[in-house]
Amino acid sequence: MSVLDYVFGVVFIIVCLALCALVLAQEGKNQGLGAIQGTVENTYWGRNKGRSREGILKKVTVVLSFAFIILGIVLNMGIF
Repeated sequence: MSVLDYVFGVVFIIVCLALCALVLAQEGKNQGLGAIQGTVENTYWGRNKGRSREGILKKVTVVLSFAFIILGIVLNMGIF
């Protein structure tokens, strides 16, 4: 095994742990009775959700998910 295998392995483990922590830190999608009426999107919170804590967590989770997939493929192919 080369040095890059170890480096990618360590990065892969860090990405896995960060991804697990981010998924656990997110709130559930259960919005209660407001979801039936659709009133959540008309509030200040609904309009600015992308700039909130949940919005940032969602964006970082997507980026780490792609990194997880790419690193998994690279490590499985044994390119390095």
